[in-house]
Amino acid sequence: MRIEVNGEAREIAPDTSVLGLLQVLGVGDGPVAVERNHEIVPRAAHATTLVHDGDKLEVVHFVGGG
Repeated sequence: MRIEVNGEAREIAPDTSVLGLLQVLGVGDGPVAVERNHEIVPRAAHATTLVHDGDKLEVVHFVGGG
């Protein structure tokens, strides 16, 4: 499937969940916000929300520091 993540085209396997996509992107279990087609995907729904061909996602990974 062809999707867009943070403005960049990517190919992913069919039946990939948001959680699966985050794993492919190397984003761990830390704080992350995901928007799919202009709608926030709640963290509790990451494992059950499937990504579809043509979806546009924005992924923001929060990094602590000081």
